[in-house]
Amino acid sequence: MKIQINLASEPMRRDRPIIVASAAVGLLLCITLAALIGLMITDRSAMAESRQAINQVQRQLAKTNAAQAQLDAKMRLPENSSVLYRSQLFNTLIRRKSVSWTRIFSDLQTVLPYDVRVVSIRPQLNGRGDLSLEMVVAAQTPEPVIGFISKIELSSLFGDVTQTSQTPPTQTDPLYRVHLTVMYDQKL
Repeated sequence: MKIQINLASEPMRRDRPIIVASAAVGLLLCITLAALIGLMITDRSAMAESRQAINQVQRQLAKTNAAQAQLDAKMRLPENSSVLYRSQLFNTLIRRKSVSWTRIFSDLQTVLPYDVRVVSIRPQLNGRGDLSLEMVVAAQTPEPVIGFISKIELSSLFGDVTQTSQTPPTQTDPLYRVHLTVMYDQKL
């Protein structure tokens, strides 16, 4: 049996691999720090260019808003406001007059089943120029009205259908009535 005896005051340690690995990791961290500092400087210059572009757009927007405010002030003058009001009135009347009843009924004829009656119909124009139809339809049973709603939703001329109310048959009125609002894509 062989016994090792170490007569040194401190035993020998193998620290060299740990020191080399620590130095390599430290060097890698320094390289990463330098790369991050370079990226930060690049981003800072790109942000400065973006800020300049945003400031230029904001200056142009301020000029445009000032010009719009001047035009609005001119339009609000008493002599101009009556002309503006009249032109808006005429434009509204022209848009209302451009709704073709013949076209509405011919388009409804393509989706309306034979056993569903249109009791009333009222076209409505909104501010964007979209046309919707407020209708009351009636039938002996609810099934034809449901079929009509499904046909109208599948049609390319009509859009979303909103059912506002329904009235069941009574002794005086034997028809099942449904109030609908339908978006209509009539080319004005």
